[in-house]
Amino acid sequence: MGTIEGSNRTPRVIASLFGLAAIAAFAVVGAFQILVWNPLAAVPGASLDEIHEGLARANESISAPTVVTWAFLGTALGAVVVLLSAAGSLGRLRTVVLLDLLILGLGAPSYSLVSFHAGMALADAFFISGGDYAPWGGVLYTVSAAALLAGLIVVVTNGRSGAAPATA
Repeated sequence: MGTIEGSNRTPRVIASLFGLAAIAAFAVVGAFQILVWNPLAAVPGASLDEIHEGLARANESISAPTVVTWAFLGTALGAVVVLLSAAGSLGRLRTVVLLDLLILGLGAPSYSLVSFHAGMALADAFFISGGDYAPWGGVLYTVSAAALLAGLIVVVTNGRSGAAPATA
């Protein structure tokens, strides 16, 4: 039989698992965007192998280990929230939600930093601009901005739900 503490912890753990799934999806899409989709869109008609050969000829690299490390670290942060929720270290559901939203919100700036080198490598090797060519970078920025906005709403509405209106 579960304890009262265990049953109180369940919504936090479930929320943290949803947060982890969203963070992992962001990381996977971000990694594919940088390593596969954007290079293919930036150099239309070329295969991924041909793109990597062109990068190698120009002494450039997309730096896949950096991208994979970025994706792993973001997902690991989401996993830490799950572990802290399961351990009961995060006492409130709103704390769990805010942490997950913050991790997602920081996804866009970190994606921008990680993708910069890959974009510049493509630009230098193929004489193109270094921006996103595939649409998924924009999707990542939108998700990140929405997460930050949602986090701001959660912070601003702190304690307002169910509160009686103040009287003069």
